Amino acid sequence: MNILLLGSGGREHALAWKLAQSRLLARPEDKFYAAPGNPGIADHAECVALDAADHAAVIAFCEDKRIGLVVIGPEAPLVDGLADSLRGEGVAVFGPSKAAAQLEGSKGFTKDLCERAGIPTAGYIRTTSLEEAKAALGRFEAPYVLKADGLAAGKGVVIAEGRAEAETALADMFGGQFGEAGAEVVIEEFMEGEEASFFALTDGATILPFGTAQDHKRVGDGDTGSNTGGMGAYSPAKVLTPAMHGEVLKRIIAPTVKTMADEGMPYSGVLYAGLMLTEDGPKLIEYNCRFGDPECQVLMMRLESDLGELMLACATSSLATQPPVKRSEMAALTVVMAASGYPGAPEKGGAIDLGQAEAEGAKVFHAGTRLEGDTLVASGGRVLNVTACGADVTAAQAAAYRAVEAIDFPSGFCRRDIGWREVEREAGK
Repeated sequence: MNILLLGSGGREHALAWKLAQSRLLARPEDKFYAAPGNPGIADHAECVALDAADHAAVIAFCEDKRIGLVVIGPEAPLVDGLADSLRGEGVAVFGPSKAAAQLEGSKGFTKDLCERAGIPTAGYIRTTSLEEAKAALGRFEAPYVLKADGLAAGKGVVIAEGRAEAETALADMFGGQFGEAGAEVVIEEFMEGEEASFFALTDGATILPFGTAQDHKRVGDGDTGSNTGGMGAYSPAKVLTPAMHGEVLKRIIAPTVKTMADEGMPYSGVLYAGLMLTEDGPKLIEYNCRFGDPECQVLMMRLESDLGELMLACATSSLATQPPVKRSEMAALTVVMAASGYPGAPEKGGAIDLGQAEAEGAKVFHAGTRLEGDTLVASGGRVLNVTACGADVTAAQAAAYRAVEAIDFPSGFCRRDIGWREVEREAGK
């Protein structure tokens, strides 16, 4: 089968690495393409210049290359309806429709769905003007959770400690800080607890649990500083106990899939639930309609099932024919190496030497790199995802940081405490 993977980040490199191992690509005549890809993805797929926003061009490529499966990595093309355009031409796609992708594309849409389906989540108000939002603050207690409604690259959430800070943040949001994403702002009650992520595959009817992870959003050690797209992650997130797994499936994932199908928007692809583990049980923070980044990297390191076959089953509404997802008992941990200045204005162009980072089994996924001649350089904010496995999170953390130390990236930085909560739990602290 010929497969096309769309995307260029660390998530897509991890997907490319795992897809390249699929039986779907086992024959010499099977072709694997990535658009636009990156220098790491180029080790597994033929990178081609193709703009995911140009639906006609993607369709023409699929027809020309006889593509049997398209895997859409990032959220923007999904929210833009690329999956619908491809399905309309008979191309199998891993990823939800435009209507279903509203689960990520609009936080207000998701909150309203939770209310209709009785899914546990924080109380909220949707607001469409600065004046309305300021007035709505009076219905909540500090700290205030403010969310730009649309896509904001994982940075559209502000937790304001006081009223003045909240009003300033609201003014920024409605003033264009997040572009069109801030045209509407959702104000939520603050939930206490630890965050974790739960991933499931679905074809709109069957649901297969895929794995758990815990991300680290803040830029600095000890979860300090600005929010980012993610500075590291580990899997599994054992804080999500087996009992909680069942509760998440029964009270959050299953009602979502059923409600979407009942309302004519069947969800197909990966459903990524960001959860808050409260005293009252797991509650939904938000949904993403694609694999997380960098959560995908640790999930792929642990995955033992055939990713291509699972994705094709989702795309062809045949997930019920697949066995449960098989995962390694090992833990995996990834450290994001970012360019200086991130998450503000990152310094691009810094030279990178990966050295012997992969010598002891670690895997370095490229997130924001390009080649200048034979020199690998930084081309984005998050540049590398240095990923390793171990018997537990403590061992995986040690292996990942050994690989980090082997990399020469003078204009880069990373957090030094990824996985710290689980490491402390494993140490009995």
